[in-house]
Parts: sequence; C-alpha cells; structure tokens
Amino acid sequence: MGNSRNREIAAGLSRIADALEIKGDSGFKVMAYRRAARVLEDLPEDIARVAIEGRLREISGIGKGIAQKIEEHLDTGTMRKLLEATAGVPEGLFDLLNIPGLGARTIHIAYRELGIRSLADLRQVISDGRLASLPGLGPKKAESIRNGIELFERAGRRIPIDRATRLAEDVVAWMKQGPPAERISPAGSLRRRRESVGDLDILAASDGGSELVEHFTRYPGVTRILARGGTRGSVHITGPEFEYQVDLRIVPKESWGAALQYFTGSKAHNVRLRSLAKDMGLKISEYGVYRGERREAGATEEDCYRALGLDWIPPEMREDRGEIRLAREGDLPRLIEEKDLRGDLHVHSVFSDGSLTIEELASAALRRGYEYLAICDHSQSVDYAGGLSPARLLEQQAEIDRLNRKLKGLRLLKGAEVDILSDGKLDYPDEILGGLDVVVASIHSGFRKNVTRRMIAAMRNPHVTAIAHPTGRLLSGREGYAVDIESVAEAAAEFGVALELNACVDRLDLDENNLRRAVARGGRISIGSDSHHSGDMDMIRFGIGIARRAWLTKEHVLNTRPWKNLHGRREQGPSR
Repeated sequence: MGNSRNREIAAGLSRIADALEIKGDSGFKVMAYRRAARVLEDLPEDIARVAIEGRLREISGIGKGIAQKIEEHLDTGTMRKLLEATAGVPEGLFDLLNIPGLGARTIHIAYRELGIRSLADLRQVISDGRLASLPGLGPKKAESIRNGIELFERAGRRIPIDRATRLAEDVVAWMKQGPPAERISPAGSLRRRRESVGDLDILAASDGGSELVEHFTRYPGVTRILARGGTRGSVHITGPEFEYQVDLRIVPKESWGAALQYFTGSKAHNVRLRSLAKDMGLKISEYGVYRGERREAGATEEDCYRALGLDWIPPEMREDRGEIRLAREGDLPRLIEEKDLRGDLHVHSVFSDGSLTIEELASAALRRGYEYLAICDHSQSVDYAGGLSPARLLEQQAEIDRLNRKLKGLRLLKGAEVDILSDGKLDYPDEILGGLDVVVASIHSGFRKNVTRRMIAAMRNPHVTAIAHPTGRLLSGREGYAVDIESVAEAAAEFGVALELNACVDRLDLDENNLRRAVARGGRISIGSDSHHSGDMDMIRFGIGIARRAWLTKEHVLNTRPWKNLHGRREQGPSR
C-alpha cells in the first residue's frame, strides 16, 4: 500500500533525525531529514511510483542525498544511513523524546556525561541530583523534567481534539470572568485543528498580567501550579481519567497578532517565516515584525503576514507544505467552513442503534440550519447494532414520509448505512437500494479479508453514494482495515462515489493525509457526523477542522450541494 510505504520511509527519516540529535547534531542535516519526513507523510501519491517516474527531485524538500536514501529503501527495504545513525544509540533514549520539556540536546548531554540509557536511568539521575549538576541544567530544569515525566506517565497519549476543545473553551470562559483582557484565544496545535494535541496553550492580551495569571491558577480543576508570574502561568488540570498541562501567556496588545501567530505554530511554518523575513532584511518574533529597531507590524496576524508580502494564512494550513508560496502568489484556497455544509449525510436513529427519534434528529438539524439530513440506520446483517430488516426499513421510511409532510425548511433523506458483505455485494438487494436517497456503504466485519476488493466491488453498484469511514480506524485503539486506500480513492473517483470523512471524534476517518490523496485523484468527499446520541451532530466541526487541514474547499465536499444534486449517477432527485 502506497501510503503505508510512504509512512514507513518517513518514519525512518525521522528516526535518523532523532538519532543525530541525540548524538549532538542539531544542524541543517537534522532539519533536512525532518522536513523530508513530513513531506513523505503528506505526499498524496505512492513514493515508489514517483521514484519509478524519476520525479523524486521534483518534490520540494527532497534533495539529492535524501532521494538516494529513499531509492535505497525502495530497493532494499532499509537505509544504510539509518543503521549508521542509530548505531550505538540505546533504544530507550528514543522513548525519552516524548517527555514534555525534555529535548534531544539534554538527552545527549545526560547520555554523554551520565550514561543514561532509559527512563529509569533518567529518574535516578534526577533523584540523586546528578542531572541538576550538569552545565546548563540546574535544579529548576531538573524539576521541570521530573514534572514532564509525571505528566507523560499520567496523561499518557495526546489529548483528543474534542476533549481539548471543550477544556480550552471552559478555560477561556473562566478567564473572561476575571480581570479584563483585550483579547484571548487558544493557540498551538489546537488552533491548527490537529486531531489530538499535547499541552494546551492559551494566549491573552492584557496590561494586568499578574492579576490575570492569578485568576487563571484558580480555575476549578487545577491540581498543581507549575509557574505563576507577570506574563505566564502554567498549571495541571485534573479530571476523571486525565491530567493535562495548560499554559497561559500574556502579551501587550501591540504584540497580539505576532504572538498569536508565533504560538499557533507550527514550528516548521515559523522557521520558514523567519527565513523569509531574514531575506527581506526583517526579523519576526512573538513581539512583532521588525526592521532594525522599528516595529513594522505586530497588532494583528494579518499585519504580520502582510509585512512579509503574504496573504493571511489560515491556521490549519500552517505546516510548511507550500502554503507560504501560495500566500506570496495570492493563490491560497478558500477553505471549507462549517457554514458551507447544507446537511449531514450520516446519522442514526432509534430504528437501529441511535438514541434519538427521527423527529429529535430533525429538530437538531434545524437548529444547525441544515437544509437536509440523511437518516442512515444500519442494514440487516448488523444485528448487534439493531440492523433493519426490509420490513423495518419500510417502517422507518414511512416515519420519514410523515415528518417530511409537516417539516418546513428541512428535508429528511431516506438513507441506510449498508454493509459490504464478504463477497463485495451489499446487504440489501437493488430493488431496496434504488428506493433510497443516500446509500452509505461500509465494512463492519472481516477487516483483514479482501477489504480493498470488496470496497471497489461495492462502488460499482450504481446506487452507492459514499463509502463510510474508509480505513476503519478508531483513535481509541484500532488500527483499521487492511485496505489499499490509494486504489480505493482511484476507484471512487472513477465511479463517482464519495469517500466519507466521518467526523466522529474516535474516527476522523479519512484523516488529513488520506483526504489529500483522495482529492488529488479527483475524488469527492462526504462529511457525516455518524451521530448516535444527543449532541453528536456537533462533532461535524471536528471533521471540518480535519478537512481544512487537508486544504479542502467547498467544491470538494458533496454535502455542500443542494439535496437534489447529491448523487451524480442519478438523473432524478431523492424520492419524496
């Protein structure tokens, strides 16, 4: 599978960069390997195909040396440079890179001077004071690393986007109850809408920094205060089954835009901006854009980008993937917004495994301003989820007809989430599928059994509108199907079938990389909440965030169209 091969080579390049840093190299070579790894992770086509066609050097970020290493991996399954770089580096040191506040330089020094090889070794040298005695460290830094270890072990993985968003919104609301701030906003990877985040970063513009920080440390749920001063506060916030670090930074209002840009990141984007500024005789930092001692911009992000000759770049695009070139040329895409959606194409009712009646779903859709809503209960084979027999499906459709006669401003669409069986056939016969407005075909069993072939076979059925959650992953712990997503994307474009961006926060499937691959092949995307319970329809905003990270516009997305134009294979509109 092309994307897995890309990820495998990208992981090797990242491991080379890690090893070089642990050995004490923090220069251009490390940055080159990291950039090449990001490029490969984002590449919307199979790197092997690119190599065969002799186009490796055409990819921005892939130089001659790295191109040779990619070709070597494709030929032999490994890279000599990877073996060379990692030789003599204990495996346990790589794990330490995941600890907040512990960088590769400190790991390098502790390994060289104290011989640490693992987390247990690191704990020991902190406990006996040897880490603090090293040049450039000291007791304060050692204590910070100790806190990072505790946070890493207690918090475990990164914060899911929905939980991070809710916590950030609660903290911002709490801050607005305290001393006045000119502006306040989440920053960091949350603002870039990554599917999960590390620590939460909150930025505020205020002249009363100390008072604002003091109010921040009194947020309900704070269990530990890590830092408290005039311009910064840092706390641990604990709830059921989690402990997260939240940082507040206070800046003057004249630096608000520069600070928001800087603390939003990403690091790679900021490095590229600093390089561009330097070429223009400017300097950009969290305080502003300067020419010598004179501040050229700083109050707004728009001013900061304009000072560098760039259009304002949406936060979701700030990953150094070519967005700066497009901003310079005035050619940035207009990313999809939540308001562009006319409806939700995947929700479940009490007729299968949902907890809301169809009427309750309709009310929720009207509150969201939707024009239509596709009721897609499970098909008959999914008995564990209340899958509908043909007779039960007719009852559901009668309820939809009854509600459509009285609803104003909303069209309920007759749909189904229809299982793709082991032979690639669908769980309802064509005479039933032909009476549906929306057919979302999906796999719920046999995750390792001819998944790619089954999906492509299903797409040949002229009644299929979309393929649901195409990789089958669950962020809470399931890898997903054994599927060649590139072949699926090519077939979807050929047959005019949409691939779903399932906005359920435990799925977010397709992810941003696979979304890019799909649209690069001319495919279209449907966005559905896969709503089962009250409030689930609101998860659509997380799907929109991932879509924006993939640079999707409204033209890429099926459910920005009127309901009569959803199914490109049909001349007629949905049944009445």
